[in-house]
Amino acid sequence: MRHDPARVADTVGWLRKAKEDLDIAKELLKPAKTLSGGAVFHCQQAAEKALKAFLVWYDVPFRKTHDVKELGDACVKIEATLKEIIARAVPLTEYAWKFRYPGEPAELTKREARAALAVARALYHAVVSRLPGEVKP
Repeated sequence: MRHDPARVADTVGWLRKAKEDLDIAKELLKPAKTLSGGAVFHCQQAAEKALKAFLVWYDVPFRKTHDVKELGDACVKIEATLKEIIARAVPLTEYAWKFRYPGEPAELTKREARAALAVARALYHAVVSRLPGEVKP
């Protein structure tokens, strides 16, 4: 069955941006850099964009938000098997703002940032595995 080309393109666009954020986060955690604050920001962005891709595919509108729980709840209504990985990803929400401005709490450790990257990757792959092949980047 052939799908709407515009929906395919929009979904692919969100997934590509999510993958790009994962790649950036990985790069920022290389030993020569270790920029944990920037890395977790991109982990949050990857999770957010993967969930938005899923919602776009299913033609579910969403408001402009960085809230992984809000987006995830909408996704779980479509695909209940995403519930566990989304629950693990919800804490990424605060990385949309935390550690990005002066006066914020102490810097995240590299270990914590790597854990955030692992969760963001797992969520991305869980979403991609539940979408048709034609939208997989």
